[in-house]
Amino acid sequence: MKQKLKKLLQFTPLTIAVVVILIALALFLIDFRFLRLVELKALDARIASRGHLAPGGETVIAAIDEKSISELGRWPWPRATLARLVERLKTGGARAVGFDIVFSEPEEGKERKTIDALAAELTKQGVAGPKILNLLASRRAADPDAVLADAIRKAENVTLGYFFHFPRGQQERDLAHISEKTLADQARRIEDSRYAMINAATGEPTDAYLPRAFAPEANLDIFSKAAQNSGYFNMLPDSDGSNRWSPLVIAFGENYYSSLAVSLVQAYLDFPALALNLEPYGAKSVNIGDIEIPTDESGQLLINYLGPPRTFPHYSIADILKGAVPPDTFRDKIVLVGATAVGIYDLRVTPFSAAYPGVEIHATVVDNILRQNFLTHSATTRFIDICSIIVFGLIIGLAIPRLRPISGMIAAFAVVAAFVAVNFLVFFRFNLWLNLVYPFVAMALIYLGITIYHYFKEEREKKKIRGAFQYYLNASVINEMLKDPAKLKLGGDKKDLTVLFSDIRGFTTISEKLSPQELVSLLNEYLTAMTNRVFAHDGLLDKYMGDAIMAVFGAPLAQTDHARRACLTALDMMRELRLLKKKWQGEGRPAFDIGVGVNSGEMVVGNMGSEMRFDYTVMGDMVNLGSRLEGVNKEYGTSIIISEFTYDKVKDDMCCRELDAVRVKGKLKPVKIYELLGEKKDESSFSAWTDPFARALALYREKKWDDAAAAFATVLELRPEDLASKMYIERCRNLKDQPPPEPWDGVFVMTKK
Repeated sequence: MKQKLKKLLQFTPLTIAVVVILIALALFLIDFRFLRLVELKALDARIASRGHLAPGGETVIAAIDEKSISELGRWPWPRATLARLVERLKTGGARAVGFDIVFSEPEEGKERKTIDALAAELTKQGVAGPKILNLLASRRAADPDAVLADAIRKAENVTLGYFFHFPRGQQERDLAHISEKTLADQARRIEDSRYAMINAATGEPTDAYLPRAFAPEANLDIFSKAAQNSGYFNMLPDSDGSNRWSPLVIAFGENYYSSLAVSLVQAYLDFPALALNLEPYGAKSVNIGDIEIPTDESGQLLINYLGPPRTFPHYSIADILKGAVPPDTFRDKIVLVGATAVGIYDLRVTPFSAAYPGVEIHATVVDNILRQNFLTHSATTRFIDICSIIVFGLIIGLAIPRLRPISGMIAAFAVVAAFVAVNFLVFFRFNLWLNLVYPFVAMALIYLGITIYHYFKEEREKKKIRGAFQYYLNASVINEMLKDPAKLKLGGDKKDLTVLFSDIRGFTTISEKLSPQELVSLLNEYLTAMTNRVFAHDGLLDKYMGDAIMAVFGAPLAQTDHARRACLTALDMMRELRLLKKKWQGEGRPAFDIGVGVNSGEMVVGNMGSEMRFDYTVMGDMVNLGSRLEGVNKEYGTSIIISEFTYDKVKDDMCCRELDAVRVKGKLKPVKIYELLGEKKDESSFSAWTDPFARALALYREKKWDDAAAAFATVLELRPEDLASKMYIERCRNLKDQPPPEPWDGVFVMTKK
C-alpha cells in the first residue's frame, strides 16, 4: 500500500501538469483579480484587432462638440437652444431622440433676473403703475424650462436621460439627508423607465447580484411629464477603468429600471413589452418584445464595440441649428444628443480608445441590440473555458516529456499558437468570448515546470556521469556523451572543418636557458593566453603537443563560418603574443615567436582510440596539411599561413597575399598558400606592398628571373623586413643559373616538415 501511495505521489511531468491544472481551475473559479484583469486586456486586444465593423445605420449622434461650444457658447446652453434642437430633429423626421443629459435643475435665465431687478427698482422709486407691472409679469412668465418642455411634448419622440447615485464614503454622508418624500418624488419621475414585466424562473430567482442604487438624480417634473420615457445613463467601469459592460438593469427600492439605450430601443420599436428575466443565479437576459438581450448575472451586457470614436455619424449641433445638415439626415433615425467635446468631461476608456465619447457607447449598445450583434459570455462559455484548461494542459503535460528539448519547445509553441489562433477565430466568427489567459497560463506553467524538472534531473545525471568518468575520459568526450550518450562509441563522421596548428619557434633553445620551474611558468602563461583566444571564437582545443597547440573549428557544434573563426583566432594569437613579449622583456624573461598554419576541408571527426581509452579529435589528409603549413612559415619568414581551401572561404573577409604554390613533404598534389595579414577592413594598410609583391610573383611564374628579382627588391624597399621577398630574390638567382626542367609548373617542393 505504501509503495502504491509513494508511486502516486512521485514527482513526474504528469504530476506537474495535474497540479498546475488544479491550481488554474481554482483560480478560475474564484475569479483571481489579477488574471481577470489580464483576460480583460486580452479581450480588448481581440476587439481592437478585429478592426472596424460597420454599424447598422439606425443611430446617429447630435454632438455637443468643440464647434458647437465655440458658436453657441459655453455649456450648459439655454433651454431655448435645446428646444430649437428638438424642433429641428422632429422636423427632420427623427423617430427617437435620446438625451445623454439630465435636466435636474431649473434654468435661472438672465432675462428673468433682469426683469425682477427692474420691477423691484420701479416699485422702490414709486413709479411702477399697474400696466407696467403687468407687462413685466407677463415677460417674467416666459419660463425657459417651459419652452423646452413644450418642445419635448410636441415632439413626442424624446427619451430623457438621468443617473443613479452609488455613493461611497463622504458622498454617502452628504446624501444621507435626502428624505423619503424626496426619494419617492424622484422615483415617480423615472417610473416610465421601470421594467413592467419580471419573468422569474422556477426555484428562487435572485436579484442579489444586480447593482443597487441609493437614489436617482431625475429630471425636473416639467420635463419628466413632457417626455415619452426615460432611462439612466450610468456606466459601471471595470476595476482598470475601462468600460466593457453596459448595465441594462439597476435596482432601486423594490423596482428595476432600464438604461437609456434600452429605453431608446423600446421607443424606436413603438414600445413593445419590456421584461427582465431572473434566474436563481441572477439575471439571465432582458427582452424588448421579441429581442432577447443576453446579460451576465448582474444584468450587464458585454458591449460589442464596432470601432474607434466616430464609428457612428456625428453631426455638430451648431450645424443642425443653422440648417447646414440636410433635413432628411435624421429621418427614421435614433438621434442621441450628447457631449463629445473634451472640456465637458464625458470621455471614457474603451478597448479602442482612452478618450471615447460616452454618448457613442450608448449608440453602440443601441446598435448591438437592434442588430442582435452580441458578444456571448455565458455559463456555456465558462464550461468550455474549464475544458480548455484541462485538455490543453494535459496535451502539454503528456506530449512534451516524450520529445527532445528543441522538438518539445516547437511543439509547445505550436500548441499555444493553435489555441490562440482558434480563440481569436471563434471570437471573430461567432462573437464568443472564450478565456484566453487561464489556458495559456496553464500551458506555459506546465511547460516551464517540466523544463525545470528535466533540467534538474539531467543535472543530477550529468553530475553522476562526471563523477564516474572524470578520471578516465577527456572533458570533450564527457560533454559530448552528456549531450548524446549514443556518442559514447568509437568512430566518427566526415565533416567540412577547419584545423589550426601553432608551434613555438626555437623552443628547444629557449628551454635550455631556463630552469624547469621557469620553463613551466612561461609555457603555462603562453598556453593559457592562446587557449583563451581559441575559446573566444568557440573553437575546440583538440590537444597540446608539447609547445604546440591544435584547435578545430566547426565541431562538435556546427559552424558555417568555421574558417573565418580560425583566421580570427590566428590573428588574435599573434596580437596576444606581442603583448606577452613586451611583458616578458620587461620582466627579463626570454621572448619567442610562433608559426600558425590553418587549413580547411573534409576531415573525420569523432571519438578515436580504443575501447578503454579514446579522445574526441579530427583526422585525415587535410589535418596533416594544416600541420605542414605551420612548419612552412619557417621557409617564408611568415607567422600565419593558410591554404587555398581556407582562402576560398575567407577571401571576402580577410586580407591575404599569395605566397607560393608548394608541394609539402609527403604530398603529391601541390597547394597554393597564402599569408594571413589581417581583416579585410584593414586592407589599405597592406596594399602598398602586397600589390607589388603580387606583380613580382607573376613575373617569377613567367620565368622572367631578372624582372622578378627587381620587382621583389622593390617590395623590400617598401617593407625591408619581408623575408619572403628576400627568399624569392635568392630563388630567382638560383633558377637563372640553373633553369628548371620543362615543363615548369612554378610549384616549390618542400623537403622539410
